[in-house]
Amino acid sequence: MAPLKSFLAVASLASLVAAVPSPRADITGGTTVQQVRKAGYVRNGPLSLYKIYLKYGMTPPESLEKYVKSLGLTKRSEGSVTASPTDTVDSEYTIPVSIGTPAQVLQLDLDTGSADLWVFSSETESDEVSGQTLYDPSQSSTSSYMSGSSWQISYGDGSSADGDIYTDKVKIAGITVSKQAVELAQDVSSEFTTGPSDGLVGLAFDSINTAMPSTVETFFDNAKSKLDSPLFTADLKHDAAGSYGFGFIDSSLYTGDITYEDVDNSDGFWSWTSSGYAIGSGKFVKTKITGIADTGSTLLALPSSVVKAYYKKVSGSSYSDTYTGYVFPCGTTTPSFTFGVGSLHIEIPGDYMSYAAANDDGTTCYGSLQKSDGTNVFGDIALKSAFVVFNGASSPTIGWANKDL
Repeated sequence: MAPLKSFLAVASLASLVAAVPSPRADITGGTTVQQVRKAGYVRNGPLSLYKIYLKYGMTPPESLEKYVKSLGLTKRSEGSVTASPTDTVDSEYTIPVSIGTPAQVLQLDLDTGSADLWVFSSETESDEVSGQTLYDPSQSSTSSYMSGSSWQISYGDGSSADGDIYTDKVKIAGITVSKQAVELAQDVSSEFTTGPSDGLVGLAFDSINTAMPSTVETFFDNAKSKLDSPLFTADLKHDAAGSYGFGFIDSSLYTGDITYEDVDNSDGFWSWTSSGYAIGSGKFVKTKITGIADTGSTLLALPSSVVKAYYKKVSGSSYSDTYTGYVFPCGTTTPSFTFGVGSLHIEIPGDYMSYAAANDDGTTCYGSLQKSDGTNVFGDIALKSAFVVFNGASSPTIGWANKDL
């Protein structure tokens, strides 16, 4: 397995001095963007787990590779394989993003686990497009080709995606960046061809942007100077459209106070350390769990010891070699799962913990909590259970608060 950093370009995060927002103190002047529900979405638990493995450079178990190959969604036999650092195929929601003049509106996945803004485009191979909206720089009076620049994303398994780069006006939630780097996909894998989005907006740190010969700034970094505070918030919902806010904190979206933890962005991610966990009404176990807060991943992937402890409390559950994950009879009552943010406890309701049917007849269900292989991920299952602040100050922090579910 190639090390994670072997496919990530290294650069410095732009420095911006700002104070950590005070709990419950609204900041004016920000904007909000609503998510859009995508029709025709079908959940697939093993595929969601597979994409976490690839996204973070981990080698998927052989049985998981076999399962995904049976879906026809892995590398092409001729070797012109492509992939992208996001869980796009398994994303239920996108946000509207305007690019160019006049505006071309694409539905993009907002991903805190990557740092590239890439889109389906007029350069994408026609047989790799299936209903996506294409960005065409030739139709924009504000586009400019970045001569000599390219982008390439590679996973530990050798799959990759590449293309060229333009700059253009990009507008999200009323915030406009006049010369944002937009990466045009020239090839996409079958995963993305059958997926729900037109590309993604990466909101991790610039150091993992894959542009060459030098990295380019993310939309968030470029927009910071336009915001009252260098932050964005996520208010994701369970089986409903949520929202993202930029530059302010809406106190009506959470209860109690926001608890902040330091972020270790040395690897380019929103990595933080949880204080422990509890299962159902059981005792809280104090233990440090370091993981990545990732809106572009679906599941909750944690250490094997934590996952095993959880499924001991789920009647009829077992580890399935077929699906390479924990499954249980559909209809089983699953206990809640609580994770700690300092002294704050965030509870993921029990009904969130059953992700989807694993088989066609709907008798076996795939759990939302699965074991990681070295990289823990707090994906949408966890994020939907809280109000989350991504504070991109010079010393970044992440804030969590409870909310009405």
